[in-house]
Order: sequence, then C-alpha cells, then structure tokens
Amino acid sequence: MPQLDNVVFKVAGGDFVPQHFHVTEVGMVTRRFIDCGGTVRQETAVNFQLWNADDYEHRLKPGKLLNIITLCEEQLGLVDDVVEVEYQGDTIGRYNLAFNGDHFILEAKTTACLAPDACGLPAPKQKTNLKDLSNAQCCTPGSCC
Repeated sequence: MPQLDNVVFKVAGGDFVPQHFHVTEVGMVTRRFIDCGGTVRQETAVNFQLWNADDYEHRLKPGKLLNIITLCEEQLGLVDDVVEVEYQGDTIGRYNLAFNGDHFILEAKTTACLAPDACGLPAPKQKTNLKDLSNAQCCTPGSCC
C-alpha cells in the first residue's frame, strides 16, 4: 500500500463506502464444490468484511489496517491469495478487490460455467461485423450465398 492518508473503498460504478466503516472480519475462506461437469474443485480466498456502523467518528487509517493484516497473517497463517470483500448493500455482496493508486475498488464478481464441454453448452457463436461480410467473395451477386 503506498503512503496513503486514508483507507478509501469505492464500489465500481457506484458510491464510496462511508469513511466510518469497520473491518469486522478477516479470514481465509475455503470452498469445496463440484462443478456441473462432476469435477471436484477447491478455491481459497482471503476475505475482508466491511461494515458500515453508526460510529461516525471512526476512521480506519492505513497503519491500523496494516496491523490488522499482519495479525491475521500471523494468527491465521494467511498467505498471498485472491482477496475478496464482503460489503452490505441491499444484501451482502461479494466483490473482487482492486486498487487504482488512490483508493480500493470493489469490483463486481460474476458467475461462469466451469465445465462447458461437459454440461452440453453449445459453442459460442462467432461474431462477425457486417462490414467484413461485404468484402467476402462468397457473398457476391450470383455466388449462391
């Protein structure tokens, strides 16, 4: 973390997390699951939970956040891994974490099929620009296209 005066989080495409947030949990989350193709998988991530409290005088400074991270590394054996953040919106949201040089960005997570070949999904259709078709010789008048 560069020399920052404040720890600031922003939801990508949305609002800033109020400055009086608390880090209420830090942990290593392990998830074992079976994908739709029958493959057993395991994912791990370091998870931070942010909570918007009514403590308007509270401001988490960078040094305090580094102390929290150091304590978690020592006590929980955390290693460099994917970091995700839980933050309360209309419901608890899980976000990927990025940094833009000034503040942290909570980036939306997405779902995906992990076994498209095993679960019968059709291959994605190839997208073609109409302008590219106009140059194709197979589609000229009289070419039976």
